[in-house]
Order: sequence, then C-alpha cells, then structure tokens
Amino acid sequence: MGIDTYLSKAASLHTNEQQSFRISKKWAQGRTVYGGLSAGMLYSAAKGYVETSRVLRSMTTNFVGPMLIEEDFDIKVEIIREGKNVSQIQARAIQQGKNCVISQFCFAQGRTSKIRVVNTDSHNMELPKKGNYIPQIPKVTPKFLKHFDLSIEEGGVPFLGKKSSHYFGWMRYKDSPEVFTDAHLVSIIDAWPPTLLQMLNWPAPASTVSWNLEFLHPHLPVKPNDWFAYKAITRQAADGYGHTEATIWDTHGKAIALSRQTVAVFD
Repeated sequence: MGIDTYLSKAASLHTNEQQSFRISKKWAQGRTVYGGLSAGMLYSAAKGYVETSRVLRSMTTNFVGPMLIEEDFDIKVEIIREGKNVSQIQARAIQQGKNCVISQFCFAQGRTSKIRVVNTDSHNMELPKKGNYIPQIPKVTPKFLKHFDLSIEEGGVPFLGKKSSHYFGWMRYKDSPEVFTDAHLVSIIDAWPPTLLQMLNWPAPASTVSWNLEFLHPHLPVKPNDWFAYKAITRQAADGYGHTEATIWDTHGKAIALSRQTVAVFD
C-alpha cells in the first residue's frame, strides 16, 4: 500500500478505536517498519483528536523498541492536557503488548502577538535536474527508500568511508501523494540516512533513538510532487551515538521545519 492509505487509516482512529494496523515489507527498514512512516501514522492518529485550528508546533518521538514488519500493531492516543490554545497529545504504537514507538505532540492555534522574529535561514542549492540518488543495493539499501527520491548535493553514499558527516540535498515522494499534508512532511523528513553512515567502510546497522521535530508556521501551499530542501549536520558523535540537526525548506525557499535526532550506530 502507498503512504496515503496508511496515513488515512491512522487518521480514522478517532472514529474506530478498535482497528489494528499492519505494514507491508515494502516499507521495511531492516526487520522493522520505516520510522518516518510510524511517526507519520502516530501524528495522523493524534491530529484527529484536536481542533483543526490547532496545528502541529512540535513533536518528540522515541523509538523504544522494534516494530516488526507485517505484524499487527495498535495505536493508542491519550489527551494529556487540552487548554484554551494548546493541546498536548501522546500516541503510542503497541505490538505484541509492548510499546514500540511513542510520540508526544504539541498542537496550538495562533494568537495575536506583538513579537515577531522572521526566520532567515536559507540555502543556495538549485533544484535537481538529474538526481544524484542513493543506489538500490540488495540487502544493503532499506526497502522503504524505493518510495523516495533523495538527491544528494553534499555528503556521500553510506558505507563508502567518506570524511564528511553532513547531508545537503533534496527530497520528494517518488509516487506523489494525492494531497501533500503535514503527515506527509513528517514521514519524508526521516527518509535520509543517518549522517554518520557515510563515514563507515562497511555496512553496519543504525537506528534513531529519539527524534524532535518542530514546524515553523505558516506553511505556504505546496504541490504533491514538489522538492523539499534538506540540510543536516552532525553536532557531535562518540561512544556509538551521534547527535544531528537539520533544517527543511519548501520549494518557495521558506524554512518549514527543524529536526534533531539522536542516532545509535552499531559498528
């Protein structure tokens, strides 16, 4: 199934809380579900429990255990607190009675304020005319990457012993969604490989431990097949863990999201 099917089914949870979910091996990241898809589904489920005027301001996701491919799992949503302007929501993916993915969301509506600071982050990358994509290598490249175009401007293909530890480039869905939503944005941001894998000389597993994502509003309208610019740098890495941060821009050159990740590398 495509991304739209999974996100739509998760979005209907608030009207059918008894349903369960199962992800095809086409979205595999090793033996587990691609983290961007699971986080996107948790967002879609949580969004159904808040007023439409409240948009996602931030989300923190912890991948606390493996969520296995082609096995049923449940999504549980809890309203932690709902105030006049802000809703705090938690969503969990549960499989075989164990928590696999936990996300905490802050949804908030805009308010009148005299304070205004304009984001001036920019990039000088030109839209790709011919993508420098990550190659599909059997038993090395995760299957889920077939759903995305990731065009590398700076940085290297994983496991080729590069000295760099950053990625600059562009991303989009290979099969464009019917309508591009914030759930699609959540799901695509995690598609990039960890910045540290390009430094290794041989394949080694890696996994995101925690992921913090903040949305900068308002969002301008985008087309389903638009490219999004991505710049990720490594702030520090030691003892088998790396800390990265990234900025994401829409096709208009407007920064729309900030991302931070703690990644474990098992080399």
